[in-house]
Amino acid sequence: MARALIIVDVQLDFCEGGSLAVEGGSAVAAGISELVARQGQQYAAIVATADWHVDPGDHWSEEPDFVNSWPVHCEAGTAGAEFRPELAGALDHVQAVFRKGQYAAAYSGFEGSTELHGEQVTLADWLRERDVTEVDVVGIATDHCVRATALDAQAHDLDTTVLLELTAGVAHGSTESAIEEMRAAGVTVRETV
Repeated sequence: MARALIIVDVQLDFCEGGSLAVEGGSAVAAGISELVARQGQQYAAIVATADWHVDPGDHWSEEPDFVNSWPVHCEAGTAGAEFRPELAGALDHVQAVFRKGQYAAAYSGFEGSTELHGEQVTLADWLRERDVTEVDVVGIATDHCVRATALDAQAHDLDTTVLLELTAGVAHGSTESAIEEMRAAGVTVRETV
């Protein structure tokens, strides 16, 4: 039984000053680096996910509804798609980055892939190959990509815990709904690390 840490979308565009900023994103980045410095040895694997949009269709909009469409964000190859500098301490330990959403909306890290030996490998397959049975999920945003990643992890029969203190949500109401949905699906939501 091995445990992995999944760091979800801690990118410049999702933090203060970004095109789709979530309040508290920079603090989450710093907190994740502190967690990895303090407790990183408890994880058999540490991975990160990232929005990496090339042309995601109606996921981007000049008049977003902030439900299904959003302002342009995390465009592949731009500064906004890069990880927050406060995450650098954790990134030193990240073994793979799973990019998602190139040509369509993608919220869950399990929709992403990474290149390994010239082939694209999904997050689920990568974790399975390393005998991971438990995951801790942290990152941005609690009510969107963290929620989707945690629900998919649970659906892949991984014992899933969201470390709520190391997430940042878009809005209070949708974050509370996401927490309820995750708990109902069997995800453990821990208030403190």
